[in-house]
Amino acid sequence: MQVLSKNTLKLGGFAGLREHRIVTDSRLFGQHKSPVTSEGLGNFVYLADAQFNPRGETGMHSHLEIDVISVMIEGRVSHAGSLENGQELEAGDVQVQRAGGEGFSHNEINPDLKKNRMIQLWALPQIKGEPAGYKYYSPKTTGVTRIYGGNKQQSDTFDNSIFIDIVKLNVGENFQLPNESLVYITGGTAEFIELNDSQIVQDGDLIRSTNFETKAITPLSLIAVHQ
Repeated sequence: MQVLSKNTLKLGGFAGLREHRIVTDSRLFGQHKSPVTSEGLGNFVYLADAQFNPRGETGMHSHLEIDVISVMIEGRVSHAGSLENGQELEAGDVQVQRAGGEGFSHNEINPDLKKNRMIQLWALPQIKGEPAGYKYYSPKTTGVTRIYGGNKQQSDTFDNSIFIDIVKLNVGENFQLPNESLVYITGGTAEFIELNDSQIVQDGDLIRSTNFETKAITPLSLIAVHQ
């Protein structure tokens, strides 16, 4: 089990936001990858923990052949762009934008006079040349909500061999994954156990594991990426 804390990483950013880049996969970033950031997992290649400045925005920009997942942790975002222009996201909401072969353009805007917090994840598509698409989720307040991954025979989520789940646990509740995973804590404190290794983790920690069980010490929120 490996734990990487965002507090050990350099704070960067662009336009109207500041962010810690925690996962920067070599396949995507090449020689520009920071050696202290984590590699991805399967098709999952990027994770950043961002705070928008008051009224800050990313500016309109484009993506091609990438799936962009945005998870709101605090505050709000007003979404503008070629997919679902005008969608509002509040704390807890998730949007997933598939660029495919068509591509999409977007600008994410903090409409408020205080900072917000958003986690952004990227995944390479399972198959290139797909049409662009958009999905919105309001995850359950407790339990597990799948927001990404699966086969083409279902339409609840965009297909991929990598799965991404939003997990919310009450104090004392457990969650486990028996296969390789990357888990990012977005709120609370928990004990993570893998074989004989036990560690206390908290908001802002990324955990790489091959078979873990976690128990919530406080109300816990996390993003689980797994195969």
